[in-house]
Parts: sequence; structure tokens; C-alpha cells
Amino acid sequence: MKLAVLGAGAWGTALAIVFAQKHSVALWARDRVHARVLADTRRNDRYLPGFDLPGGTEVSAELARVLAGAEAAVCAVPMAALRELVSRLPQDAVPLVVACKGFEPASGLLAHAVVESIFPGRMVCALSGPSFAAEVAAGQPTAVVLASTDSALAAQLARELHTARLRIYSNDDLVGVEVAGAAKNVMAIAAGICDGLRLGHNARAAMITRGLAEISRLGARLGGRVETFMGLAGAGDLILTCTGDLSRNRTVGLRLAGGEVLPSILRGLGHVAEGVSTAHELARLAQACGVEMPITHAVCGVLAGTLAPAGAVAALLERDLRTEF
Repeated sequence: MKLAVLGAGAWGTALAIVFAQKHSVALWARDRVHARVLADTRRNDRYLPGFDLPGGTEVSAELARVLAGAEAAVCAVPMAALRELVSRLPQDAVPLVVACKGFEPASGLLAHAVVESIFPGRMVCALSGPSFAAEVAAGQPTAVVLASTDSALAAQLARELHTARLRIYSNDDLVGVEVAGAAKNVMAIAAGICDGLRLGHNARAAMITRGLAEISRLGARLGGRVETFMGLAGAGDLILTCTGDLSRNRTVGLRLAGGEVLPSILRGLGHVAEGVSTAHELARLAQACGVEMPITHAVCGVLAGTLAPAGAVAALLERDLRTEF
């Protein structure tokens, strides 16, 4: 199978490495200089150092060249760049696998809705689940979910993309999978704040659990299924992102708790932390849907600078007692 992987950041590079074990892969890099360096050195030291691209993997900044003959395209760019990329794609029937997580800034659309707003009726899948790019590239065992409203398409592509170390389950709850993948990044910022303030394991476990409740409430209101939020795309990805040292969003929370200001954190991160832009879209959606999401609103306050990290925690602890469910 010929695959086009669109986006040469950490995640796109990791997917290109793992998919090249079974398929012919072409990797697109937006920046021509970056593409040339990748093609010459066979390494992505800017975003995913320490891993070599397989010898047969083509790298180019020419989108048409990367897409030529492709039977599926994997979009692995930040959410803010998805619309511009999809707008440049040809109007054909090649399935798109969206591998970015979040809501589009300003519109609040999920990734599949961004694609559908440009290409109504286009076949779209979402790849999500607990998966740090470095561990995937290293061949460490990973399990993720490929979701589409077309269950036959999801099952087919899951079989094609599955490898010995990357286990892919199919799912037809596209909305639920994408909401879970977007919202967990916001909860990871909250988890980082907990850890940065040294509040202990109890506090972090409580935050993750109540964060999952928030995600599930909103996801169900938007049309997702509750069981999706208990699976890999929901609980699995949430646990990884809230506890793993490789989590960019958790790192943002840790550094905010340490007294750093957000612009400085983002400049030093070197990668996109989707939870920063997602938090405000998540809060807006929650308000529009009438769903209570206190952790999300606390994170928004800290990101905006209107709440100190310790003050946000205190406000959550002081909320009125109620039944758990």
C-alpha cells in the first residue's frame, strides 16, 4: 500500500517510520529546508531526534509528489494547520486519516468536521489513543484506535496499518474518539499543575478521574458513546498524557506551577501543546451545551493569567459537595 504522511513533526515522523515496515511511505514536510535535511540525513533532529527514517521513505516538500499514487493520506499536522493543508489536497476519493487532536481555533470544529467543511462526503478516519511519538518510533508496544462513521473503512484501514508493535483497534464512534483526544490535553495541563505544586498522587488521581467525568459528559452531549471514553481514546490517552514525562501539555502545567509565564513556556517547548488552544474552545463548547466542566474552566483561568495555579486548585476544592454521579 502507498501511504502519504502529511506533516514531518514528531508524530508524522514516528508514523512514517512505523508504517514503512509494511508499506511504501512518502513523507511531506511543509518547510523546504526541513524536507531537504530529512532527505539528506534520514533523521528528524528538530522534532524527533535519535531515529532514522527507513531507506525507502521518500521525503519532499512537494505535496503533489508525496500524494502521487497514494491509497490513503495521513494528516499529522497541528490542528491550527489542518484546514490550510486539507484545502490543498486534490478532490479525489482517497481516504484521509486525521492524526491530530484538538478543536480548530475560532470555529471549534473537530478534525473530521474541518475536512467535511471542505470536502463534503470525503472518507475520514481519526487515529487516536495513548501514543507518545518517541515510543512508537522506537517500536515499543502501543495500542490505538482508528475511528470512522464508516465502520467497514475503519476496520479495513486498521488491518492495513496494524503492525507487530502498533496494535490498532477500529471504532465507529468518530465524534467520541475525537472529543476524547482533544479534551485530554486540557486535563494534562491540570495534572501538570498538580504535580508542579507537589500535591501528591491522591490529588492527581482525583483530578484524572474527575477530568474523565468532564470529558465523558461533554462527549456524550456532542454525540459520542460513553464506552468510548472508558477505552483507549478516552481513559487510556488521558492516563498517559496526565502522567507521562514525555507529555507536552503536562509539561506546560508543571512549568506554570513553577511560576513561569505561558509565552516563555511555549517558546521553550519546541513543539505544539494543543491543550493551550483547546482549553478555551472546550470551555466555550461546554457553556454552549450546558455541561459543567470546572477543571477545564480552572485551566482556562490559569492560562489566561486570571488565576494563580494554587488559587485554581483551591477554587476546585472549595466547590459545594455533591453526589459523584
